[in-house]
Amino acid sequence: MSTRRKFLQQGVLSSAGMLATGKLLQAANPAPAVTGGTKPIVISTWNFAKAANAAAWTVLSNNGHALDAVETGVKVPEGDPLVRSVGYGGIPDRDGRVTLDACIMDDKYNCGSVMCLEYIKHPISVARLIMEKTPHIILTGEGALRFALAHGFKKENLLTEWSENYWKEWLKKSNYSPVKNIENQLYDKTNDPMPGGKENHDTIGMLALDQQGRLSGACTTSGLSFKMQGRVGDSPIIGAGLYVDPEVGGATATGVGEEVIRIVGSHLIVELMRQGRSPEIACKEAVERIISRNPAKAKDIQVGFLAMNRNGEYGAYALQTGFTFHVRSNAEDQFHTAKNIY
Repeated sequence: MSTRRKFLQQGVLSSAGMLATGKLLQAANPAPAVTGGTKPIVISTWNFAKAANAAAWTVLSNNGHALDAVETGVKVPEGDPLVRSVGYGGIPDRDGRVTLDACIMDDKYNCGSVMCLEYIKHPISVARLIMEKTPHIILTGEGALRFALAHGFKKENLLTEWSENYWKEWLKKSNYSPVKNIENQLYDKTNDPMPGGKENHDTIGMLALDQQGRLSGACTTSGLSFKMQGRVGDSPIIGAGLYVDPEVGGATATGVGEEVIRIVGSHLIVELMRQGRSPEIACKEAVERIISRNPAKAKDIQVGFLAMNRNGEYGAYALQTGFTFHVRSNAEDQFHTAKNIY
């Protein structure tokens, strides 16, 4: 009897100790504060996101649809020749050709994508038209161009003088070495040295939640600078560069797309949020998945994730320091720097 009593006492003490330890661990590793939680709201990647979010906000603040907001928003950097990693003026591939990738997804699992599109300034609008007017999700290359022209898009030369000269300068050594971040992501229209610049892989990914609770996303890029002709990264791949689930939330990615594709990063984050993770923690776990796959390589590249759940709560995480994103809502209009591993 005394042995049984002693066993029960030890069990109670052990349980108390476990609870105390759990509280100590919880104090040492507090859950991150949940940010956002409002609607309408729009978030997007990198420092050129402020102008993009401002355009998207004109739609959201007038009770517009999130799908219209993300298309309107990302068209701003697509059309700005000084944003040299997206759209018009993007740094070309190693053959001097500007090829664009984009995808879009709405709150009903509808999605459209375009890959290796040339001569069209706004690939995001072509991606939306593919979603709405065809039985397909993806069109590529020459077929995508013919589709765009047949629907009234204008054929334009996307290689600006700056980008062409930058490419010619690169040809002297033809050294392919992706940088971790843009050296100065706040592109300055008054101080634009040539050849100058470090733009290499920086996509704009955007997520918007409108007043009716409809969530949509868009992702668009000119891809890795001096890439091989025909290379496609994560940006136009549904589930990798972008994914939206109306029951849970959405996520988007930026950085070296090959690593994002390998873990199907945006879909992974949405599924982690489905399991109860906050957007930030879900992004962090996706980053850690990249590291676990190849720790040595992960130290030398940049990948960043940005996510928002169906309640308008958002978060981000990156491999390296320097990944910025912008938030626009009735409560805020500001930049944030994502937490990072290295």
